[in-house]
Amino acid sequence: MSTMMIEAEGLRKRFGATQALDDLDLQAPAGSVLGVLGPNGAGKTTAVRVLTTLAVPDEGVARVAGLDVVTHATEVKRRIGVAAQDATIDETLTGRQNLVMIGRLSGMPRREARARARDLLDHFDLDGAADRMAKTYSGGMRRRLDLAASLVMRPPVLFLDEPTTGLDPTSRVRMWNVIRGLIADGVTLLLTTQYLDEADELADRIVVIDHGRAIANGTAAELKRQTGGARMEVLLAAPYEHASRALAPLVDGEITVDAAGRRLQAPVRASSGLATRTVRALDEAGIEIDDIEIRQPSLDDVFFALTGHPAQDAAEAGAANGTDSDQTGTDPNQTGTDRDRNETDRELEVTLR
Repeated sequence: MSTMMIEAEGLRKRFGATQALDDLDLQAPAGSVLGVLGPNGAGKTTAVRVLTTLAVPDEGVARVAGLDVVTHATEVKRRIGVAAQDATIDETLTGRQNLVMIGRLSGMPRREARARARDLLDHFDLDGAADRMAKTYSGGMRRRLDLAASLVMRPPVLFLDEPTTGLDPTSRVRMWNVIRGLIADGVTLLLTTQYLDEADELADRIVVIDHGRAIANGTAAELKRQTGGARMEVLLAAPYEHASRALAPLVDGEITVDAAGRRLQAPVRASSGLATRTVRALDEAGIEIDDIEIRQPSLDDVFFALTGHPAQDAAEAGAANGTDSDQTGTDPNQTGTDRDRNETDRELEVTLR
């Protein structure tokens, strides 16, 4: 039986009127990847902060590498690496200097720290920019340097909090390849993301969080089966008020229509000739279409089925409300210990590295 490297039971965390975590459970066996999926403000970052000793839960227990994150915080920090949403590298130092500094702060002899920095710069394809100041790096290079920094001490457990947010598609794929390399090396990894394709690509198991609660837990295949089968998507040439009525006999559930009135989606029982019958029925109703697709369920469909809204809409709503990250500010109702933790986040994050 695999050793459980990340465990959370009944975690609750409140910031004033905001319930950031609400009876959250998480588990990740050794050598696995747990994807924590949810929109902005769902509680993902707060969960990571608790598991990495940067916040104290109001209720519940969390253990990493078998150690309680509250009572054995120092020991936990020695066993984990953290790449947070915002890079914590020093932009006035070179890439090499950043990695050497982290090694030295963590107790490495100077020669060992330099050798480790050299290996990581080569591994993350940053050796050509090793002696440039970090402020000259592109977004993708900074994220790779930040990830390299989290690995200086070869931690067995790694937390990646939305590691590809803001990256262009090429940089995202490059980061995915780096993460796959870590997985192959046996690192236990908790990955938070709002990108459903990222969780589908990388995670062994996925927990979907909404409003601080786990609303689904399983493999990508298991979660997809929860939607009940295939889905049909029809793109109309123009909005037609009677399009839903024409489609109703051909589908197996509720038909959703986008705001523009042109894109219709519904669950179906896939069968031979379904697309042809659909085109014929719409044509007989005088409805012109631009495209029709019948596909197996995706994690986007899972998210819609669980929350009632598409993941992309949830992410955009969070950004519009200024909630690019979960609520982690200091609250007057927090305990003295928790206030101290929040006031020294930057110092602790450097120490974790």
